[in-house]
Amino acid sequence: MARVVGVHGIGKQRLGEDTLRKEWQPAILDGLRRAGAGTAMTESDLTMAFYGDLFRPAGRYLDAGDPPYTAADVEPGFEQELLLAWWQAAADSDPTVVPPRQAGTLVATPGAAQAALRALSGYRFFAGLALRAMVFDLKQVHRYLTDPDLRAQARQRVLDAVTEDTRVVVAHSLGSVVAYEALCARPGHRVRALITLGSPLGIPHLILHRLQPAPVDLGGPVQAVWPGGDHLVWTNLADEGDVVALVKDLRPHFGRRLRSAVVHNGSHAHDATAYLTDKLCGRALADGLA
Repeated sequence: MARVVGVHGIGKQRLGEDTLRKEWQPAILDGLRRAGAGTAMTESDLTMAFYGDLFRPAGRYLDAGDPPYTAADVEPGFEQELLLAWWQAAADSDPTVVPPRQAGTLVATPGAAQAALRALSGYRFFAGLALRAMVFDLKQVHRYLTDPDLRAQARQRVLDAVTEDTRVVVAHSLGSVVAYEALCARPGHRVRALITLGSPLGIPHLILHRLQPAPVDLGGPVQAVWPGGDHLVWTNLADEGDVVALVKDLRPHFGRRLRSAVVHNGSHAHDATAYLTDKLCGRALADGLA
């Protein structure tokens, strides 16, 4: 049984367990080598918990791919707020991106989504990504948090992959939310290391306050449940330019024992393989397997 379980992020609905494993495995091995632990994992140690197909539109003849979304399909409320948060984060890390205030966008309006998508199309993380794909990613996050059946199915994919032999869970992007909730739902699991990459877990109200189990409000920063026992070591890695990981330091909400670090992924700020090849990721993974 696999000792390492990988949990993918948004936008992977047209891939699958085997294709993602082929992407992740060499990157993980490279990260282990950078950490001086190149023999800590074998090829058979990794399995992927795949849930992307839950978001894939049903195929039909004469049509394929994502729905032809436009800015008009960005719904008011959650989707517009998250899109505007991405825009502000992109402007904060890249001086070439015009911030929402300078663009005259102070609140969510029908034109705000179009302005945000236009601004983000020039940002390094979203460059080359079709507009409809950006909207589809927004809707994946929204749907996971608002569709109880899909949420339960996605979490179950992770729980099915995590066995008594699993020692490390590595989760990217939205997958970090799925993995976190899955581990919380299985008290007594034997996972020693949780590694989250480009995680949106700390985004207040939009993500953090919607987690299951719900965080507790004690008058200061809300306190979320620790997803394991005292043996669990949680490492969170975020690139400064990763707009999905809006909150880089998760410790105020998840506890001081969480290890939080900033890494440098270059022009591939949110890319899973860029995170996986980092020395800090390799070290955390090797420690979990030791």
